[in-house]
Amino acid sequence: MSNFLDIVGHVLILIGAVISLTAAIGVVRFRDTLSRMHPATKPQVIGLLFVLSGAMLSLWGSFDVWMLALAGMFMVLTAPVIAHRVGSIAYREQLGRDGLLDEKDVPPYRV
Repeated sequence: MSNFLDIVGHVLILIGAVISLTAAIGVVRFRDTLSRMHPATKPQVIGLLFVLSGAMLSLWGSFDVWMLALAGMFMVLTAPVIAHRVGSIAYREQLGRDGLLDEKDVPPYRV
């Protein structure tokens, strides 16, 4: 049974690494911040969760499993907040440039 869990864990780690690699390629290839936000958050978090799940299966029965679960929960909770903040700041900075919006469509700046 332990050998089966190790194989499944290694497969999950490999899948997570491939997903994270595609996310890194997407971050490098896209042209602006708003386009880079998607590969920087969604596939990266999913790839990390696959890697952490595979590591949890490989380390099953150890105390480290709970630390990996805590790291996964922390990533799932903080990644959307960080992406929202980066997106709102990038959107606000690019309003007058690149023809993203006309000046009449710009909402008033609030602190």
